Amino acid sequence: MTERDAILEVRRISKSYGSVQALTEVSFKAFAGEVIGLVGDNGAGKSTLIKALSGVHQPDSGEIFLDGVHHDWKSPQEAIDSGIETLYQDSGLAPDLTIGSNVFLGREIMKKGLLGKMGFLDQKAMEAEALEDLAKVGISVPISRRTVSQLSGGQRQAVAIGRAISWARKVILLDEPTNHLGARQAQEVLSVIEEAKKRGLCVIFISHTLPHVLQVTDRIVVMRLGQVVKDAPTSEFTAESLLASITGLAELQG
Repeated sequence: MTERDAILEVRRISKSYGSVQALTEVSFKAFAGEVIGLVGDNGAGKSTLIKALSGVHQPDSGEIFLDGVHHDWKSPQEAIDSGIETLYQDSGLAPDLTIGSNVFLGREIMKKGLLGKMGFLDQKAMEAEALEDLAKVGISVPISRRTVSQLSGGQRQAVAIGRAISWARKVILLDEPTNHLGARQAQEVLSVIEEAKKRGLCVIFISHTLPHVLQVTDRIVVMRLGQVVKDAPTSEFTAESLLASITGLAELQG
């Protein structure tokens, strides 16, 4: 790949649910080490697009390319295996499990030898490796055996994103990761997103909190009624002009 080759490219994706047209010929490119804000009102098509990119739903038409290779994922696992990790609003963490167990959920490390064959997990190895992986993305958890239920909302979300970053090889899809968080907790999460960018990952960040989008993204893709209505560098937007693009006021004012 050259510097400006897209790591992810969506070409003319369309998706309908019965008589409802959720997406209409959506196209955009995303690059390694870039944070893209995906914004729009409820019903704009953002969640449908994320589900298509993560293998949850298959588009009716159009193409998805990852590293220049065409993909037609039939399941979320196929997208994960290709290098795409997705974090939905509920974070997917198990509150009664430790941080290490959550980071390795579905990818558990087994004990060596006979114990591993009998199904025993290497809890110590998972905790140590999890804390090391989280530390690499700026998440410090002082007590390794602490369960997720003992963490603050911001810490839980940061661990969830840290888990995604630890496993993602190419792209991370984040659906409202700062939703329902306080100001300090939200900043913790935004710092983790910035760390993912530094590691060369592509981050697609869905959010209704426009100040967060303007703070952390490099480019913003605005959707309305299932279509991309604007795709531009974040530096070209103000809070007012971004809101106008989302609501359609920009066209009326123009």
